Amino acid sequence: MLDIPDEVWNKVVADGNAAWLDELPSIVESLAQEWSLTIGATLRGGHAALVVEATLADGTAAVLKVGVPGTQRDLTFEATALRLADGDGCARLLRDDLDRGALLLERLGAAICDVVPDPATRHDMMCDVAVRLWRPVSPDVDLPTGADKAREYSDLLPRLWEETGQACSEATVEDALACLDRRRRAHDDRHAVLVHGDVHDLNVLQAADGTFKLIDPGGLRAERACDLGTIIRCNPDAGDDLHARAKRLATHTGVDATAIWEWGTIHRVISGLYSRQIGFQPFGDLLLAAADRLTVSGHGPGGGQ
Repeated sequence: MLDIPDEVWNKVVADGNAAWLDELPSIVESLAQEWSLTIGATLRGGHAALVVEATLADGTAAVLKVGVPGTQRDLTFEATALRLADGDGCARLLRDDLDRGALLLERLGAAICDVVPDPATRHDMMCDVAVRLWRPVSPDVDLPTGADKAREYSDLLPRLWEETGQACSEATVEDALACLDRRRRAHDDRHAVLVHGDVHDLNVLQAADGTFKLIDPGGLRAERACDLGTIIRCNPDAGDDLHARAKRLATHTGVDATAIWEWGTIHRVISGLYSRQIGFQPFGDLLLAAADRLTVSGHGPGGGQ
């Protein structure tokens, strides 16, 4: 019997796809047979895929990820990003079957937040992992751009705000929408690189050689600041000043501090509202409280307008 996490089960049922839950054991069994896998324990923490430990016939430790209905497009972008990275900066893609929404991935270890206790050191190391991933990508590659993501978020943000009972101030929403407009207009295919799209503490895991790699790439052609924005989005328990963090990461990477700050504002508000909507608390409310506070105090990387 598969151990399906409640978060996955609840999302699938809420989306009206309960029949898929009955099919899932046979999907996993068929993949295990075709790829000669021994299936192990379920890994928890997400809601958009069943993720289980797997071991290949030669003893290689892997992870099998099967996306819930409606995620095939995102999994296709993820697989493209993983192929482009080829194990450098991201977990290595071992096999895929996108018709069944399945990815077989290198198994990594502990999250960076469980290994590196100092937040500033951790943030710098997360930057370094992102830099390893960044590489030029031809516009011919089928990946969304930073401008596409900004347009998507511009449509999503007002809807999330209403659906969450206007869980942050209207000024915070307007600030985030203004940042989205500026980052959309700033996109330039000539300078865009492959970015992850969601670089945070739980998406950076330790590899067998002691280095760190990213998991779950969104797969975008975007400006580098898009990834750094999630690092300054907010760690409610880090205790540092987010303006100072943005400036430090700008110095560390040579990326424009204003662009980092604006992507941080975007990620903070979108993630806060989405977390509030799906009940991922208290994270959602902590992000929105930080967003409201920063809107009042000034939104530039130096703390002013």
